[in-house]
Amino acid sequence: MDGATRDGYGAALLELAENPRLVVLDSGVSDSTRTKKFGSQHPDRFFNMGISEADMVCTAAGLATTGKVPFATSFACFLLGRTMDQVLVSLAYSNTNVKLVGTHSGIAVGEDGPTAQMIVDMAYTRAMPNLIVIQPADYEEAKQATKALLEYNGPAYLRLGRPKIKGIYNEDYQFQIGKGNVVNKGSDVVIFATGSMVSESLAALEELKEKGMNPTIVNISTIKPIDEQLIIEQSKAHGAVITAEDHNRIGGLGDAVLEVLANNQIFVPSKKIAVNDTFAQTGSSKQLYERYGLSSGHIAKAVAEVKNLKG
Repeated sequence: MDGATRDGYGAALLELAENPRLVVLDSGVSDSTRTKKFGSQHPDRFFNMGISEADMVCTAAGLATTGKVPFATSFACFLLGRTMDQVLVSLAYSNTNVKLVGTHSGIAVGEDGPTAQMIVDMAYTRAMPNLIVIQPADYEEAKQATKALLEYNGPAYLRLGRPKIKGIYNEDYQFQIGKGNVVNKGSDVVIFATGSMVSESLAALEELKEKGMNPTIVNISTIKPIDEQLIIEQSKAHGAVITAEDHNRIGGLGDAVLEVLANNQIFVPSKKIAVNDTFAQTGSSKQLYERYGLSSGHIAKAVAEVKNLKG
């Protein structure tokens, strides 16, 4: 099904509402984060905290200590940009069963401008002990990831996007925390992508097939704990690696994958597709992906370059 990952999240909350342990918190942006419908149907388990994100995180931590499973939701730039001490101490250090849900991530936010384009959140959250990090690739995976997090005991960060994405999975797909998924089995080069960049990689595939290239595309929807076995297997099998993410090139998926390779003495040509340690301008997501090297055309170019570097 086509749709934004934030839409999949909102739909999952409604389907999970029969579980009395589920509570949802939002910081005044419930229409955009898609928690509004849950709030209107279950007002006794919905808390609109207003523009008070740090208070929201601490309230969620308190609710978790009573046996509730809180989903604390806001735009990624607000959720993490204003709450790092509370997240670090009240969630990660305390190992509290709170799910942070950051929507409108990456430069795909586009016209909202650079202060809203959260490109460092995976770096923040990957570095925190106890906190797992998940970024679904489409609507269906976002629904399933939300459901999986309700059952998972521990703090988590769910990274969601604003734009509508072409559906990749159907209801037969089974999301698992900590597991990647091969969405196209090819040869020569493997692309490890996350979030919206899975769709961009699939778009690049169409261009590459016309040139006689067919890379393997792997969806890494769990950034932490990352699927080390799959990364090792695919990297060895292809001998060349590309990572693709709508995030700064420092601290995100690219670093996570290259850490796995380095720790296992796997040395292959590689290239990161990511925001190149800069703040983006204001524009549509399509314009920004093209300008900052994240579009399908840039991915296709990187595949050809990395393939040529193979021994």
